[in-house]
Amino acid sequence: MDECQISTTAKVAFLSNPGNYPESAGRVEVVETHMAWVFMAEKYVYKLKKPVRYPYLDFSSIALREFYCHEEVRLNQRLAPGVYLGVVPLTCNRRGLAIDGKGSIVDWLVRMRRLPRRQMLDWMLRDGRLGACHLRRLAHLLAEFHGSCQSLPFSGEAYRQRYRNDIERNLEALQGLRSALGGVDYRSLGESQLSFLEHRSDWFDARAREGNVIEAHGDLRPQHICFPDEKPLIIDCLEFNPDLRILDKADETAYLAMECAWLGYSEAGKEFLAYFEQCSKDHVPFPLRAFYMAYRASLRARLLLSRLREIEPARWSRWQQRAYRYLDLAKRYTRALSG
Repeated sequence: MDECQISTTAKVAFLSNPGNYPESAGRVEVVETHMAWVFMAEKYVYKLKKPVRYPYLDFSSIALREFYCHEEVRLNQRLAPGVYLGVVPLTCNRRGLAIDGKGSIVDWLVRMRRLPRRQMLDWMLRDGRLGACHLRRLAHLLAEFHGSCQSLPFSGEAYRQRYRNDIERNLEALQGLRSALGGVDYRSLGESQLSFLEHRSDWFDARAREGNVIEAHGDLRPQHICFPDEKPLIIDCLEFNPDLRILDKADETAYLAMECAWLGYSEAGKEFLAYFEQCSKDHVPFPLRAFYMAYRASLRARLLLSRLREIEPARWSRWQQRAYRYLDLAKRYTRALSG
């Protein structure tokens, strides 16, 4: 059988069955994301990339999915050693589908060790179990990681142009989604960010000149950070587009602080940034951090609202409410740009 004879629906159904795994799976929890299906068994996790193509990624062929599975494993060794166990084929013969079996390869899976859910940062925040010691360890790990990354050569103008392009892309996308935005004034958010880029060009130029632009993690959110023991683990690096991993160290850490605020724990985000500044010796003006937070919140709102094109209107409310919370944060941070 070739790839086209096995539908994604059939693959998902097969991987949802605990009896189809090479090890005892127990109950399999299935989670669908924008780009993948994730199958969480008792001890292991398997990820199946969707055969999709967007302007920022291409998983449309089995060869591309194999490549990015290997990239995911490679890149995540940096901050999650021992978690990503490898890439295994999903095969098919006359008996049907199998994980790493005999027959034609019809897709590829990333195999991971399952992390304890209650030790993820978002859960620890909600449960009130996150202490200063956890934030200090995380700040130390990230400062060490950022320090080990090679600085990338960018002129100030080229660095600012990257943000200018993204902000304009956000505005264009939100314009196309304005029917789902209600009365939200998204245009003034983008215009304020563009204005800040020009009026404080010296800050951006200095960040690029001083070597702060690196190939980082790219998606530093609480649900991607685990505290299983003394050393934190950070999973789900952006593997599908290297350009999205290239950013200022201050942008990456501001993103995490913004995501903590989105969950309702802005003080934890502020505390983390203070510890990170101590560990990295990198002082960032508050308005510049606010710019990065406003930009990230606007981007997250855009990505959430873009999901509306893929689902029926009856299911819009959940995505709209989440996007509105990001836009509210973007407004708050935008007000700080003149500080």
